[in-house]
Amino acid sequence: MIHVRPALPLDTRSMAQLLNEIIKIGGTTALVRPVTGQDMAEWMNFVPDRAAWHVALNGEERVVGFQWIEPSQQLPPEAAEIATFVQVGQTGLGIGSALFTATANAAKELGYVWIRANIRADNEGGLTYYQSRGFRDYAVIEDYIMADGTSVDKRLKRYDI
Repeated sequence: MIHVRPALPLDTRSMAQLLNEIIKIGGTTALVRPVTGQDMAEWMNFVPDRAAWHVALNGEERVVGFQWIEPSQQLPPEAAEIATFVQVGQTGLGIGSALFTATANAAKELGYVWIRANIRADNEGGLTYYQSRGFRDYAVIEDYIMADGTSVDKRLKRYDI
């Protein structure tokens, strides 16, 4: 059974560990360097009045996924950027669906009108996930240069609240 709740400072270490496993494998996130719990805490506090962070916990109360929305300088004020991470080997079990239900509700409460997903074009799982939530393609960024110098295309998807 998956339980979703707002993320707390005590979750940041578990969130960083989950994310670092994804970063280490590569190919699905634009992040290329490991993160710490402190990094996660700083990200959570970047714009606390316009962001929403949620964690998904399994029956043992372990973090098995997390998702957040926040404003972006690339977007108008009525739009939020989304990021989703699910524990390696745990995709397809409803974690992302449960997270998005909480996130979409939070976005509405925060006054957002739409949410943007910015996904690597080679991230089949991410593209499928956002498509299944009702996001639709609206733009492509070609030859995006990541922090490690790798060039990837990115697909931008939009979800109207």
